[in-house]
Amino acid sequence: MTADTVDHLLAEGERTLARTAWSGAARLDAQLLLAWVLARSRAQLLADAQAPAAEAQAAAYRRLLARRATGEPLAYLIGRREFWSLELAVTPAVLIPRPETEILVERALALGPAAARVADLGTGSGAIALAIARERPAWRVVATDISAPALAVARANAAALGLREVEFLEGSWFEPLGGERFELIVSNPPYVAAGDPALEALGFEPALALTPGADGLAALRLLARGAAAHLARGGWLLLEHGATQGEALRRELVAAGFTHVRSHRDLAAHERMTEGQR
Repeated sequence: MTADTVDHLLAEGERTLARTAWSGAARLDAQLLLAWVLARSRAQLLADAQAPAAEAQAAAYRRLLARRATGEPLAYLIGRREFWSLELAVTPAVLIPRPETEILVERALALGPAAARVADLGTGSGAIALAIARERPAWRVVATDISAPALAVARANAAALGLREVEFLEGSWFEPLGGERFELIVSNPPYVAAGDPALEALGFEPALALTPGADGLAALRLLARGAAAHLARGGWLLLEHGATQGEALRRELVAAGFTHVRSHRDLAAHERMTEGQR
């Protein structure tokens, strides 16, 4: 039997994924999956398109294609996702980091003083906390999550990146922080209302990290109302939220006594995160 070549497998993968509603970039997905199976970069893959693949490798690739065709996210299939130029391990225990969440990191770096204490609530894979720690090694960074499996992923990412000074604490939102106060509290909490059609496309990701229930603002409201007790005077709260939730969240922050309340837009021009100062 003639071995499958890289070129043949890529063409097969593109045809398979192009027939699905899940893969908006069939060619790229096929390339990334085959590169993962063959332990090569995409550049190496494309430069040696006539190279043969072992039978076991071709079979593994086809299994991944079949899973991708059902809508399973690429990041879970290969177990990796890039965020803030950091390569992070991801599993179905954590939300897949999105580029728009980098706005939280940008604003935290802009607002924090020279020796900031930072709390990242609901850290998931650790993406936000680890990006901040990488950029500001002098800052004290604490990350919390109610999910023990999520914290295991975050701790593994911290170790792999050599960011061992980040402290990970298990518990719900502010509970693990005790009486400590912070110059910055950041969070990307669940904010998609249960029943929102958007959840259908997110079915492989942990519901705990996506939706707080029927009220999409529930977690955001809890954080807005509880943050002042854990912020140093002049400290900032930074929250990611849905594209239509900015106005309601600004009202919550003002009602909770925050000043300099303002929202920032993502690259799609949607209000994506809101900040306020204690």
